[in-house]
Formats: sequence, structure tokens, C-alpha cells
Amino acid sequence: MSTSEPRDAERAAPMVVLTGLSGAGKTVALRAFEDLGFYCVDNLPTELLPSLYRALTDGGRGALTGIAVGVDVRSQGDLDRMPEALARLAESGADPELVFLESSDAVLLKRYAYTRRRHPLSDDGRSLRDALAEERRRLRPLLAIANRSIDTSETNVHQLRRRIATEYGAASEGLTLMFESFAYARGLPPDSDFIFDARCLPNPHWDPRLRPFSGRDEPVREFLGNQALVVQYLADVQRFLDVWLPRFESEDKGYLTVAIGCTGGRHRSVYLAERLAEHYRASREQVLTFHRELE
Repeated sequence: MSTSEPRDAERAAPMVVLTGLSGAGKTVALRAFEDLGFYCVDNLPTELLPSLYRALTDGGRGALTGIAVGVDVRSQGDLDRMPEALARLAESGADPELVFLESSDAVLLKRYAYTRRRHPLSDDGRSLRDALAEERRRLRPLLAIANRSIDTSETNVHQLRRRIATEYGAASEGLTLMFESFAYARGLPPDSDFIFDARCLPNPHWDPRLRPFSGRDEPVREFLGNQALVVQYLADVQRFLDVWLPRFESEDKGYLTVAIGCTGGRHRSVYLAERLAEHYRASREQVLTFHRELE
């Protein structure tokens, strides 16, 4: 009997290599993989992919959910080594998947205008349009060999995270829960299954000492945790979900989003989303959070 069989079984964790156009959502996708428990690394040199895989799967590390690595145009000439690196990964026992994120130039131009980020290829004096064209040229060989291509032109941040969670969290049985916070001033989040309005609760925004913090920070958590109305609201939402989540599971629904909104989307809704996630992580494997106004 070969002694390599148990070793191969230990190396069954998926290996996802994320690449694509700057502004198409690679950072968002990496965060989604991190929420799923993947070991995530961004902008790793291509030639180090096999070494990373061996380091994370060779003995003593316990079960590994998966590995997700971001590789982009900043690697420059290193991208030419991608086919060789993927082949070496396969030889090491991995089953690597190259995922290419892309978007239309019109959408990318709007995203850069909105965030005021600099394109990584604009340092040479190129215009943004020219930088995008050069990036497409450099990444064309990777698009040609990608296992899958995801066009995010019509996809918002929430929908991309949902897609990653749905497609790559499927290894864990049961319902994947996403608790999302949002600001009513910016509209309702799309594709929500339940929406709860927290604007009736005491607002930390009106305390100058608490205003700079978010619902993830201890001063706000302590303030809200001592408010009787907040405690009652949280208990009521938990009670509601405890009753109805099993019904969704019985319908074989794989993903459910619970959205909680407040005025600014920074304090009450964030606090409640985090507390609900903490509560359900005690009994469920796939519980994610997304704070729209904090991203």
C-alpha cells in the first residue's frame, strides 16, 4: 500500500489563484474567501505559488479550508511564469483554479473616478484609458488559460461576495448566512432575504465621543450593549430567525442574507450584524458579515 494516500487526502484543500483587471473586484473576492476561512495572500510572486502550497499543506497544520492567492499586473514579467507555476502546483497534488475578474472599460473608469485610486500602470505617465488598455494586453494570456472568468460590470460588491460564498462555500453543508449592515440614506441592499430597521434605537452618532467609532469598536459596543431597547431588539431578531431559518434550510436554500439598516450604517446596524453573526457562529459553520458603508 502506498503511504502517500493519507498525505494526498490532507492536501485536498482547494487552491484558487485570483487575477484580472485592477478595479474588477479582486480585493473584494479575496475578502470573501477570507470570510470562508481560506488562507489568503495578495500580490504573491507567481513562482512562489508551489512553495506556498507546500508550506501550508505539509504536516502539522491541521485541516485547511482552502488557499486563495491574488496575482495581478504588478507582478509584470512574472506573469509569464503562470502556466509553469500551475503545472507545478498540479504536480504537488493541488488542483489549482485560475479565476479571472474582468469588467468593461466604462465601468472601470467610473469606479476609479468614484474611489480616486491610481491605476498601478499610470505611474509611467499613461492616461487611465491607456493604462487599462496596457493592462488588458499584459493579462490577455492569463485570460486565455483561466478556468473561469467573472465579469463584474453589472455586479456590485455585495453580489460578488455572495457569488464567492455560494460557489466556494458549498463544501460545508447547511445554510450560509450573511449579515449585512447598511445606511438607509444609500438605499436598500439588493438580494436581501430579510431587512430589519434599527433606526428606532438609541444612536451613538449623537455622542461626540462615540461618533468617530463604528459598531465594531468597543466604546460603541459597550454603549449599545447597555441599552435596554437594543438588548430587546437583538433578542427579538434572534427569536425570529431561530424560528424561520430551519424553514429555509428545509427548502435546500444555500445562501440567506439578513440586512440591518440604520441612518448612517456605521453604528447600530454594524453592531447588530456583528452580534448576530457571533451568536450564530456558535452553531453554524458558514456565517459571514459585510458592512456596506465601512468597506
